[in-house]
Amino acid sequence: MITANPLDLRFPEVFFELTDFAPVGRTLLKLEGFNITGSIKLKSALFMVDLLEQEGRLFPNRSTIVESSSGNLGVALALICRMRGYGFICVTDPNASPANLRAIRAYGGRIEPVTEKDPQGGYLQTRLDLVRDLLAERPDRIWLNQYANQANVEAHARWTAEEILRAVPDVSHLYVGTGTTGTMMGIARRFAELAPKTELVAVEPEGSVTFGTGPPARRILPGVGTSRRPEIADADRVHRIVHVAEADAVRRCYEVLNDRGLLVGCSTGHVLHAMAEDAEIFSEGSVVVGVSADLGDKYLDTLYDEDWLADHFPGLGDGPGTTTRGGPGAPLCGPLREVLAERGPDPLGRAVTDPVARME
Repeated sequence: MITANPLDLRFPEVFFELTDFAPVGRTLLKLEGFNITGSIKLKSALFMVDLLEQEGRLFPNRSTIVESSSGNLGVALALICRMRGYGFICVTDPNASPANLRAIRAYGGRIEPVTEKDPQGGYLQTRLDLVRDLLAERPDRIWLNQYANQANVEAHARWTAEEILRAVPDVSHLYVGTGTTGTMMGIARRFAELAPKTELVAVEPEGSVTFGTGPPARRILPGVGTSRRPEIADADRVHRIVHVAEADAVRRCYEVLNDRGLLVGCSTGHVLHAMAEDAEIFSEGSVVVGVSADLGDKYLDTLYDEDWLADHFPGLGDGPGTTTRGGPGAPLCGPLREVLAERGPDPLGRAVTDPVARME
């Protein structure tokens, strides 16, 4: 690909094979973190902004988009607005990743944080209240409302669903983390037409009320779940809804890092745990796909920071320095010198140098 437009930098068919993840069948992760803004939300942002432009409701150098986001959508909108000449205000909360907030500012967006929790124990309703206040201040501000916007759904019906089916036409089980539910609802719409036999599993964090299937509770990890039911959410479009404890999601993030060298985001940890819990029900012919909304580089200040982990999830283990699979050919995870020592001599008799010593 050669392009002069950063919005063209979308990589739709990147899948990671999770070898031996389940006793039988094949297991894959669809990696959305290689898109230019680092997440699946680039698709939603493009569709929602494009729709407003087609309707003649956005004007360069005059209009300002306002949106509530825990981070990823905000980054995508900040870049789009920069490229197309719109202002952007992102209403967010304390759970947003610092890396995402820095990216929004770097692209020229303005951050408006809330600190007061809503009656459900989250921040979503408080964020939406602030969005309405900001809209009331100026007539040239416009709200995308990702929670009710059908363009959010259509983005994933046209793109994400079809990308999966092109690469993995025989997918038997599909796991998607849900928040606004745009990804899940879009996939469900298109799969009902093209692959109705695929089991669609919506993955929720415990304490989320996205589908109204569990009691609300405090949550820490961003990017998945809600404290208010989105208007586009429809539980009848999915086959199952499963809830994952945040601590289990964190463990899965570290497990895939230590065992496979893959640094994934918070929502992917939830998806991985749901898939692992179902591993015994898969058959020889199962082809299981999980959608990974982003990668872990956005969470180096939080999920992958030892101090943050100790404060928020005490007792979960040694964290990112742990290595669980060694030997020649194992992923190079954990402190480099320890991993090299664990692997032992090179099987082909080549000299094993110590790159850490060379840097000292």
